[in-house]
Formats: sequence, C-alpha cells, structure tokens
Amino acid sequence: MNAMKTPLTTLLFPLVPGVVTTQAVSVDGVLQLQAQATASGAPCPGCGCWSERKHGSYLRFPVDLPIADQPVVIALRVRRFLCTSTDCQRRTFVEQIEGLTRRSGRWTERLRTILGVIGLALAGRAGSRLARQLGIAVSKNTVLRMVMKVPMPATTTPRVLGIDEFALRKGHVYGTILVDITTRRPIDLLPDRTVPTVTAWLASHPGIEVICRDRSIAFAEAGRLGAPGAIHVADRWHIWKNLTEAVERTVVHHRALLREQSVEPSGPATLDLSKLAPAEPPGPRRSGRLSDRIREQHATVHALLADGHGLRSIARQLRLARNTVRRLAHAADPDELLVGQWTGRTSILDPYKPYLHQRWAEGSTTGSQLFDELRALGYPGCATVVRRYVSQLRSTFPHDPPRRHPSVRDVTSWITRHPDRLDTEQARQLKEVLTRSPALARTAEHTRAFAELMNHRDGQHLHAWITRVENDDLPALQTFVTGLSQDLDAVVAGVSLDYNSGVVEGHNNRIKMLKRQMYGRASLELLRRRVLLA
Repeated sequence: MNAMKTPLTTLLFPLVPGVVTTQAVSVDGVLQLQAQATASGAPCPGCGCWSERKHGSYLRFPVDLPIADQPVVIALRVRRFLCTSTDCQRRTFVEQIEGLTRRSGRWTERLRTILGVIGLALAGRAGSRLARQLGIAVSKNTVLRMVMKVPMPATTTPRVLGIDEFALRKGHVYGTILVDITTRRPIDLLPDRTVPTVTAWLASHPGIEVICRDRSIAFAEAGRLGAPGAIHVADRWHIWKNLTEAVERTVVHHRALLREQSVEPSGPATLDLSKLAPAEPPGPRRSGRLSDRIREQHATVHALLADGHGLRSIARQLRLARNTVRRLAHAADPDELLVGQWTGRTSILDPYKPYLHQRWAEGSTTGSQLFDELRALGYPGCATVVRRYVSQLRSTFPHDPPRRHPSVRDVTSWITRHPDRLDTEQARQLKEVLTRSPALARTAEHTRAFAELMNHRDGQHLHAWITRVENDDLPALQTFVTGLSQDLDAVVAGVSLDYNSGVVEGHNNRIKMLKRQMYGRASLELLRRRVLLA
C-alpha cells in the first residue's frame, strides 16, 4: 500500500494559517515544535496600520496540547515590527498569530479553549484532575481562571420567557433564572428575586410576548411593570400542586370517615387445640441414636449372659455401670426400656399454654412480645421454647393479615390521580370512602372536572368551574379558588396555552447539581458562566 506523505504543517496546525513548522525535536521528555510565521507583515494593535518594517525577532515558548501523552512546547519565532503611522503612540509591536497566540499568553489558544471547556463541565478541582489525566498539569485555580476568561455570549431577547427563582443559600439568599422557552436555553441569572431587579431586566429587553412563571406575586408585579404587553402564563404544575394541597386539607378534615366502621366480635375467638398436635399412641421409639444404642447394648448383654458371664464381668467388659447392666439383663425386650422415657414428657411451658392460646386468639402473634408477657407472669424458661411453640401455633392457626385502613395521603393520591391509574383494590377503597363521606365525593368530582379542564386546555370553562366550587360547602377548595381569582388571567392562560415552566424547573435542578459539585462555594459570576456557557 502506498502511503501519501502529509506535510508536517498540515498535521500540527491544520486550522492556523500563516504558520510553518520547520522541525520537531524531543528535549528532556518534552516535544518541541520549531515554528515561525510566514506573513509578510502584521497590523499594529494600537492604530491598525499594516507594517512590514521588521525591527527584530525572538522566541516564544507557548505550551500546546500534549501528543501521545508527551508534553508539547512550540518554539515560535515571532517578529517585532515598526509602526509606520506617525500618529500612533506605539513605536514597535510584536505580531500575534490569530488562533495560536495572544499577548503575554503562555498557552496556545486551543489549550486555553480545552481548559475552559473542562472547567465549565467539572469546575476547578475535578477539572484539574481530569486535565492531569490528559497530560495537562494545571491547578484548580487555573482551571477556574480559564472559565472566567471564556467570552460571554450576547444576551438575546426571547419571545417566550420562563422565569423562576433559585437558591444561592437555601432559606436566605435567592436569585432569578431566565430561560428562553423556545430554544430551551438559559439566558441570564440575576443576583436576587426582587421586583426592581427583575423589572429592570425586562425593561431593558423589549419584545417579550409571553412570560411563563409560577404564581409568585413578585414575578407577577415585575412582569406587569417591565413587560406590560406580555401575556402571563401560570405554570400548570404549580396550579395542580395547590389544588392537591386543598384536597389534602379536605381529606384531613374528614379523616374520621376514612376508617371503615366494623362490628366488634362478641368475645375472643377460641382455638381448636385438636389441630395443634395430632394424637399419637404412646409407644417405644423405633429410631434414633439413643434407641439404637440401647437395643445394641441389650443384645450384647443377653449374649454374654447366655455364654455364662456374670453381671460384674459384663459391666467390666462393656464399661457400663452394674445398675445399667442389671436393667438390661432384667428386660426381656428392649422396648421395655424405651417406653415412657421420652414419650408423654411434660414441658416447662405447659402451665402457660392457656394464656398463650388466649393471646393468640386475641391477635398477638409476636414471639418476643409473648415471651416478655410470660416472663412477667413468672415463666422461668428461655425465649427459644416460646418461639418454637409460637411457630407451631403460626403454622397450625395462621392469622389473616390485618386490613390496612387508607391514610390521608392515600385518599388524596387516589382523588388527584387519573381513575385509569388506580388498581382494583384502590378503586374499591376509594369508592367506599366517597360513599361514607359526601363532602369527599363532591371534592373528587370537582377535582376530576378541573383535571379534564386542564388536560383539554379548556380555559374558557374555568369561570364556570370556579362558580360551582364557590356555591359548594368546601372551605379548602374555596380558599384555592380565592387564590386563583387573585391571578385569574395568568391561570386562564396557563390552562389554555401549551406553554409551561418545565424547562425552567429543569435548569433549576441543574443549578442545584452545579452548586453541589462546587461544594456550595461558587460565586454568582462563576455559577452564571457555568449555567449559560455549558
């Protein structure tokens, strides 16, 4: 395969015209690129006059991006020219190569750009760590300085503006974020949320047609003063949140009706103790280590007796006590020794079992709790015996799990949720609650009517809905309606138009992430740059 030879200049500086690379050498582990400008002259930075009168030259060593994990320094020979204008205060000036160097700069422009991008994405400390992994040794303060030197874009005036507050210090200091709803990009961050500050910004940016906001009085007043011709759109999420709070207050007021009225049983239930332990005829054990050992010893003792050995001799040979050998010898069958020794034994728990049965029938099924109660009654045994018996009761007489009554939060969620998103049990419990409480039934009816109105953007029907609520005896909903009336035009626009503040809330969450990333020590200007430039 024939490989095409590419000039070194094209490989190293493809986007910087007017620079030629003459040599690349490695000096003490640093790749040094020797380069020089090829233009015949340069414009004077003071008056702009073109000059080709060369005064001298010298070497600059700006640091560039590393190549193959090797640091790169450009040995750039720059020229000093004489200014030809007699009106210019500069006598000489040094040429600057656009896209590569700047005055008093120790880095190339592309290295500065990369550090700025890293700083905007990760801030100082994390950006410094990433830069070191890329072969660029910089401190966190240097990364932040590169962020502060990134040029800010010109502020544009949006047609649809989203406005919301964000916390610089939660509960104490708040700022304002402005977002272009059409492009979904932030426009500016203001240092506070006061009416004069927001009004001044709106007045300096004429042409705003729609303002999406929450139901803040300060933003409503600032919008009327700074952009009097704009349409205010109240955010639907905040409206629904306020309605949910009103529904919850209504449910709290009628929470006594959430619990189903049940008839108490006339007396405690009784347990069929015949199921607890099936009756088995007592008899000798036929298996087990002890049973096998006694049967073996019985056979051995009787075999030795048949050979003429005495009891004392058999005891010495088998290393058994003489009384044990005597019992084995006198028993004609080993079953005589096994009957009654392990069968029908009494338990230390027997005197307390009637109390356990009573408590189990009353619904107390926790072994540790029952053990504490028995110990208070004088039970001398350990908890293991009680737990084993309770486990036997649990397997023989299982308790039905107690039916959980719906809470205030449950009923509020069911009323404010779409009926299709309720399962069968939730729909059944909600129907029972609404049957017991006519006030909650009317609240659910008004809530679903408002949801249909908002989902279908039928803002023209809002006045009729408000009238129906005002004529009903539901204080919490009437308070909600009173709040709507104070900002009625924005609410009607909010439930009629497709605009909302979801984009603004998303950027607000992003601000929280950036603040946590900088450990809460970010100044407003640094935070503003990271929000607007990233």
